[in-house]
Amino acid sequence: MRRRMVFSTLVVTVIAVMLLGLPLGALTYKLVHDESNRALQGEAELIGAESDTMLEIHDEIDPAEFDRDHPERFIRITTADGASTVTAGRPGLEPNAPGGPPLLRATATTGRGTVVEVWMSSEEVQQSVVRAWLGIASLSLLAIGVAVGLSMFQARRLTLPLVDLAATAERLGSGVTTPWGHRYGIPEADRVAEVLDRSAERIAGLIATERHFATDASHQLRTPLTALTMRLEEIVAEAHDPEVVREEGAAALAQTERLVETVESLLGRARKSQNPEVEAVPVDPVLNHLQAEWAPVFQQERRKLLVTGSPGLTAMTVPTDLAQILATLVENAYKHGAGTVTIRRIDTGQSVRIEVSDEGEGVPEHLSGRIFDREVSGDGGTGLGLALARHIAESEGARIELVQARPTTFALFLPAGAGGLSKMTGPV
Repeated sequence: MRRRMVFSTLVVTVIAVMLLGLPLGALTYKLVHDESNRALQGEAELIGAESDTMLEIHDEIDPAEFDRDHPERFIRITTADGASTVTAGRPGLEPNAPGGPPLLRATATTGRGTVVEVWMSSEEVQQSVVRAWLGIASLSLLAIGVAVGLSMFQARRLTLPLVDLAATAERLGSGVTTPWGHRYGIPEADRVAEVLDRSAERIAGLIATERHFATDASHQLRTPLTALTMRLEEIVAEAHDPEVVREEGAAALAQTERLVETVESLLGRARKSQNPEVEAVPVDPVLNHLQAEWAPVFQQERRKLLVTGSPGLTAMTVPTDLAQILATLVENAYKHGAGTVTIRRIDTGQSVRIEVSDEGEGVPEHLSGRIFDREVSGDGGTGLGLALARHIAESEGARIELVQARPTTFALFLPAGAGGLSKMTGPV
């Protein structure tokens, strides 16, 4: 492309120079010849005036004076009666001289009737024309050189952005989604660069969403899979007791259903950009199911999971989301805390507050302000659970806060259900 631009500019410049230079050369040729003829005519008239003066004073013409004043001219002076003819000047310039150069001729007739003829070599005129043409040619070559230089500069200025944009597109295709941010001062190229930068940002967002979905899915599926594994292990261990097998099998089915609900919830969030639809959800069944699910795990560690506070509360939420958030808080207390884990239900009138606390050493001070950030963990964890729980809560109008660092206490604030009343009330 760069060569084509330079070549096309060169062709256009040469054509323009020819269109201007050739008429200018012809005009210069004519001007030089006309000027030489006028100058030669002026000399003839001047010689005629001098001849009349000589005739008046001396009654004769002295050719030596003309030889001295006009050495490069051939002069022939004829008196009015034609009786006397005087020649002067440079020999060899007379008309019809063998081997003589091309001549220019001027004739003047004085008031006394004296005829003056002056010849000069046209070589001087040709030299003047050649010098003028050389000047025109030099200016033409200079113009062509400047045009080629400017075309090379412009071609480089126009092609470098294209090369840079191609490299940016290549980087984008290879998975490097960092916006390049280059601008070139060319509106069209800048618009393409802006589109590529916006595409890079969108692709980066999509990739981040996919990665977050994968990590969130693995994290959220881990707990029900662990619980399902424990139930299956109980079935294998107590295979001789049909009653235990039946109970554990029912629990395993419940865990499987929860696993299916979790997968459907994850897929729904991945497909939808809007917030999920909330509904009035009784809190107690969710807490009871959570307690029953985690009780075997805590019993193995000789710890307890207690549910206290005001019973019969209703909150505006999504049942599966509420179960996932509370499971995350309980799992965090189980892994990073110690002693008894307490789930406390509190009716605040306009909202439902569910606190999850333990008896451990608490959250370190350097982590308390970043505890909900992704990949921030104080004890070798993934750092995804609390960040995911807060994201789910905020997507449905709730929020999670670390209300106390020591002992660790997390609070989930949910909008109250049943038209603003958080407690379920029976018929009067």
